[in-house]
Amino acid sequence: MSLIASQADTGMPPDSNFTAAVEPFRRELLAHCYRILGSIDDAEDLVQETYLRAWRGFDRFEGRSSVRRWLYKIATMACLTALETRTRRPLPSGLGAPADDHRVELMPGEPSVSWLQPAPDALFGGEDPATIVEGRNSVRLAFIAALQLLPARQRAVLTLRDVLSFRSAEVAEMLDTTTAAVDSALRRARAQLAAAGPVQDDLAEPAEASRRELLERYVDAFDRADADALVNLLRADVELEMPPFATWFTGRHAVVGFFAEQVLLRRHEWRMVPTRANGQPAFVIHQRMADGRYEPYGVQVLTLIGSRIARITVFVDPSLVSAFQPVTAR
Repeated sequence: MSLIASQADTGMPPDSNFTAAVEPFRRELLAHCYRILGSIDDAEDLVQETYLRAWRGFDRFEGRSSVRRWLYKIATMACLTALETRTRRPLPSGLGAPADDHRVELMPGEPSVSWLQPAPDALFGGEDPATIVEGRNSVRLAFIAALQLLPARQRAVLTLRDVLSFRSAEVAEMLDTTTAAVDSALRRARAQLAAAGPVQDDLAEPAEASRRELLERYVDAFDRADADALVNLLRADVELEMPPFATWFTGRHAVVGFFAEQVLLRRHEWRMVPTRANGQPAFVIHQRMADGRYEPYGVQVLTLIGSRIARITVFVDPSLVSAFQPVTAR
């Protein structure tokens, strides 16, 4: 995963006035593009494109709107243009029904499917959840996945209105449309999101001490290859999905059974380093090879409700590992 390029990386000459005006908004623009695109790689590219366009037009910026709103207009239009040639990024749970029997065949997804990517909290202002508490719900995996169900323009309208609290008239100006069109798109987007089910059911996380103990017991179960130790850590209705595999599971019996027969086969096979993703607890995963070396495997994101784990999303993609930094203190 690439880092956001600096001004110098793009060949843009240094301009202290431009930098001072626009740089404070870089992280929130990255979150905005990520919500719309579902890919942190694409979001980084589009934020850099936004800054390049803004630099080129800065001498013509007349101050009729705030710099922040001007940047959001550029970023949103860039995202909508990009989505004209890109498909939405789902999770397996957005494509089909779950399995409640761990013995079913694990099916790979279609090669043409581009999956939703997790986003490191560090990119949005640090890995301490206290620094992102106000906006963390708007980058939760459930919310980002639900947004991917919406048409691109509705996705943009809903994020600008409901997440960022721009007025309808401001959104209309950003999207070169009418206020009536914005309000109509917002109603449709809200209705479709409501029909998709709750997207913020993961807010009742345990207190810090309980959360730390839960995660430590979870890591220990993986280290000891003890699937039975997971039983008391998982909700009865826990769900497990593992893009790029299209098969996903629901229910404690199915999830524990799958881990017991397919994942937790040898002690010390998995190295799980704590991190944060999408405002949620996560782990960077390495797998031990036959020669004893640990190779990157992917990133696992947990959804907690109360004192148990409600959802496990395993992104089986070694290329994601380098983008995540461990959390040394929890």
